[in-house]
Amino acid sequence: MFGRFLIVVLSSLIFCASAKAFGLFNLFSQSTSDAQVILSKAEGLSPEVLNLALKAYDKLRQQGYDQQQVLTIVDYSKPSTQPRMWVIDLKNLKVAFRALVAHGKNSGDDYAESFSNQPESLKSSIGVYLTSNTYVGHDGYSLRLNGLEPGFNSNALSRDIIVHPASYVSEDFAETHKRLGRSWGCFAVDPKISNQLIDSIKEGTVIFAYYPDKQWLEHSQFIGT
Repeated sequence: MFGRFLIVVLSSLIFCASAKAFGLFNLFSQSTSDAQVILSKAEGLSPEVLNLALKAYDKLRQQGYDQQQVLTIVDYSKPSTQPRMWVIDLKNLKVAFRALVAHGKNSGDDYAESFSNQPESLKSSIGVYLTSNTYVGHDGYSLRLNGLEPGFNSNALSRDIIVHPASYVSEDFAETHKRLGRSWGCFAVDPKISNQLIDSIKEGTVIFAYYPDKQWLEHSQFIGT
């Protein structure tokens, strides 16, 4: 009897250690209070979008990704003239950046309404990404991305969907033109913060690009049931 009890205890301890190593016990799985803290600091971020982003993030943590504990959320349901990118330090429950971000030229005008995974579509892609390495290219200091969702953003790397600075992303541009300029599908951000933002999310952190697309909401492996 004692031997059987000891086996059960040891098995539980081994499971707990493994779960902790893969992020199963990260703070967002344990309590919703931390999400409330984030919402209090992330002006304009929807609770629904945050909950979906944290759900996707937890699944990636369970697979051993993102040791930096940084989550970037982009909400494409908001107009380009409003800050719709949040870089969240999950370890310290801080919002590192709340920023403007452009969408693809063929995705829409002020609002993004159409998305694609196809090359040369000049559209943004929704879904879950992992950031990769930085480089200096045509657009300056930039960050490569790996799209993790087949059919939605899996061609991101081959399409050169990146995070990069752009002169058409600023409060002044938005005020003058009543929208931001548009990219070729990239996450273009204000040059004033681009270097610092890219350095804070590079090399294996999670980007969650949201839009209430029925097909994606139903079929995503990260937010589906």
